[in-house]
Amino acid sequence: MRFILPLVETHLIRRYKRFLADVEMPDGAVETIHCPNPGAMMGLDMPGLPTFISDSANPRRKLRYTMEMVRLADGLVGINTGHPNRLAEEALVAGVVPELLGYSNVRREVRYGGRNSRIDLLLTEEGRPDCYVEVKNVHLRRPDGAFPTAAEFPDCVTARGAKHLLELADMVAAGHRAVMLYIVQRDDCDRFRVAADLDPIYAKGLTVAMAAGVEVLCYTCHLTERTIEVDRPLPVML
Repeated sequence: MRFILPLVETHLIRRYKRFLADVEMPDGAVETIHCPNPGAMMGLDMPGLPTFISDSANPRRKLRYTMEMVRLADGLVGINTGHPNRLAEEALVAGVVPELLGYSNVRREVRYGGRNSRIDLLLTEEGRPDCYVEVKNVHLRRPDGAFPTAAEFPDCVTARGAKHLLELADMVAAGHRAVMLYIVQRDDCDRFRVAADLDPIYAKGLTVAMAAGVEVLCYTCHLTERTIEVDRPLPVML
């Protein structure tokens, strides 16, 4: 994934109301921008952090700019939760995820199941069971925690995420293939784990889903100030 326009480096003043942030622009002006992340953003919303924002170049948009990345000591971290579906689709088409090769059709946001939901990616191929892929954005790493090199999900309680696990298990029971795919928008981690201390219900739900036949994959990304690309798999430690 390549940004159409170069990202603008700013500095974070504050993040508030979940989807808003104030940043200091290169000329010193203060700009209110869209923060496309409903999570806690632990360690990623500290005042003063170098923050990279995209310019919509749309004068009619209420908030012209969108937060895309922050720079930490160990590198860039992508915070835009709207990107992982596109990143995953690009990786599948490019053959970067070998576990999901062999499907000629990839569709996004397809209605499925009996819970009025949409699956992030539906992979189909004649003669093979349909493959339902739920994609989650991962940006949490706690360097001072019990697992300092691990990418972790979720970073706060996610009832919606737990519901998605039930839906994936339903697809397996119906004879399909179901995959939980975590996309880590940072490249300073060497493993993935569930943050059970932050959401024990989700952690239990993932264990139950795996026992029901749901597959779990995790891939990290390589980030620059112009691109984000799915890079390599991370071992899943549960």
